Amino acid sequence: MMTVLRTGPLAVLKDAGRPGHAHRGVAPSGAVDRAAYARANALAGNPPGAAVLECTLGGLRVRFDEPAVVVLTGTDAVLTVDGERTGVEEVVEVPAGATVGVTMPRRGLRSYLAVRGGFDVPPVLGSRSTDQLGMGPGRPAPGDVLRIGPPPSAPPVPVTVERPGDGPLEVDLGPRDDWFTAEAIETFLSSPYTVTPASNSVGLRLDGPALTRSHTAELPSEGVVRGSVQVPPDGRPIVFQADHPVTGGYPVIAVLTPESADRAAQLRPGATVRFSRAPG
Repeated sequence: MMTVLRTGPLAVLKDAGRPGHAHRGVAPSGAVDRAAYARANALAGNPPGAAVLECTLGGLRVRFDEPAVVVLTGTDAVLTVDGERTGVEEVVEVPAGATVGVTMPRRGLRSYLAVRGGFDVPPVLGSRSTDQLGMGPGRPAPGDVLRIGPPPSAPPVPVTVERPGDGPLEVDLGPRDDWFTAEAIETFLSSPYTVTPASNSVGLRLDGPALTRSHTAELPSEGVVRGSVQVPPDGRPIVFQADHPVTGGYPVIAVLTPESADRAAQLRPGATVRFSRAPG
């Protein structure tokens, strides 16, 4: 068992998501930074898909009633065990009764706390992820007790930690890039944009040069995916993240590569964003 003492700005349960329910209007959700989520489970020795805690800007504090093996990934935040700091992405053995905290990261936004055995909460539509609209398990609150599943029988395997690089977010243009002028495409691929405070796990709202459309007709709603760069009437792009809606009525000028979608998950308000064509 693990008792939540403090959640910080935001802590939610996440796993690999609930794909396959778009026809019901249910977003796939899942971890916003999928690579960091998968790395946390691998380091903890969990099978793919185990539930973790996604912590925004640190501040989480929990107490373990039994010995546990934990790891934190995603940012440069670190775990503290009874006040003692550990290393970045270090696998830590926690004694029974110890209090574990997550420091505020200096770089990055979302950290992933994995416990060997995963968090054993009831799934909703096959997933233990909570999305921005409230689908899934309730958000942990101080005093909540989370059950930890049985540890896997297989020992953890060595994991190579590869940190994401910097530079522009890579995109594939389309499917509606033909709805924009050539000048708008050039602007999109050459100009800096700023992440606004209105951003969340649904989407990054960007401020910067407006992108002018060549088609002014209304676009019927169509399916969208994580990483879609949708352009509403004001011309400022929105980058959809894990909790995005299943359809959108504004043209999608481009789609981020999976690696860039993970990097976008770590961008804070005020960060500068640039886009470039993906190789090939």
